[in-house]
Amino acid sequence: MNRINKLFETKQNNILSVYFTAGYPRLNDTRTILDALQRGGVDMAEIGIPFSDPMADGPVIQQSSSVALRNGMSLKLLFEQLRDVRPSVSIPLILMGYLNPVMQYGFEAFCRSCSETGIDGMILPDLPFADYITDYKPVADKYDLKVIMLITPETSDERIRLIDEHTGGFIYMVSSASVTGAQKDFDAAKQAYFQRINAMNLKNPRLVGFGISNYATYSAAAEYASGAIIGSKFVQMLGETASAEEAVSRLTSAISA
Repeated sequence: MNRINKLFETKQNNILSVYFTAGYPRLNDTRTILDALQRGGVDMAEIGIPFSDPMADGPVIQQSSSVALRNGMSLKLLFEQLRDVRPSVSIPLILMGYLNPVMQYGFEAFCRSCSETGIDGMILPDLPFADYITDYKPVADKYDLKVIMLITPETSDERIRLIDEHTGGFIYMVSSASVTGAQKDFDAAKQAYFQRINAMNLKNPRLVGFGISNYATYSAAAEYASGAIIGSKFVQMLGETASAEEAVSRLTSAISA
């Protein structure tokens, strides 16, 4: 069974998924960060593929991508770093990035490398849903990879139900129609959006991302979904702390009551 599905079968609430950019703050930090996330009790990790034009990302992740690229990170090198990760890292792993680097690598070659290194799914924010259905889904299914789709407050109910019908793993529920970045709390409009999606009784579980940075935002996400995804806050902490362990400790403390 795909590790993402297994996670959501065994744990329905308070799931914590954490994003970091591969190659940041140092080129060879990928394995160290994954080990620290697992030891810190994180349920799932999203490994960002650095790209020169990350249009869905705010300044923190944009800056981390720039540093990672200057450090020499590439998709080929990332797969080399992940090749022997599975004996020690058992949590689900997702690659998150943009189509350009993936298409340069070759989509089937990308899926094959994901399968060989123990990656469970991918998030490609600029992958059109229609193209996913016709061209990408059959290849991803061949390698048992979950393609996670994003929804926003502007996504229609019809489209949400289409995504729910044709994808697996979970649905990435973007908290607002904006780029990534920490927020202090979620206003009434965002909470109404969470309630609306919750009332749709979708078959796939949901995780809320974009803006999760403290107890208030994490608990609001956990109330209306299976848990939360934290990216910018953790990337910021990686840049401010002396070690990945310290960054994970600070993050888990920040979202605790």
